[in-house]
Amino acid sequence: MKNNPVGWFEIYVQDMDRAKAFYEGVLALQLENLDMPEIEMWAFPMDMQRSGASGSLVKIAGYPSGGNSTLVYFSCTDCGVEESRVEQNGGRIEKPKTSIGEYGFITLAFDTEGNMFGLHSLN
Repeated sequence: MKNNPVGWFEIYVQDMDRAKAFYEGVLALQLENLDMPEIEMWAFPMDMQRSGASGSLVKIAGYPSGGNSTLVYFSCTDCGVEESRVEQNGGRIEKPKTSIGEYGFITLAFDTEGNMFGLHSLN
């Protein structure tokens, strides 16, 4: 396999303004509007010269958020920093920063749309 296994992710939402504010607040970044017919999409930043995958928040009529089995992990320098911003942006912590041994640390949290996501760091 020449590329990383994950090429794109989508997080389905019901309230785009609320979800966009949540992820921009927790991850301290700006999402970019993707002009798509009949679909509202806001993409996470991506640099094609770097490793990793990008993706977007998606709002499509008939496709609800939450209750899915997809778990996206966002890479962080120290996941405790982003964890500290989850609740102040309307989310909730499911599992606070926890060691996963030689692979670093993770935090599991829920966003404002009921989707669980992960934060991962080596420190």
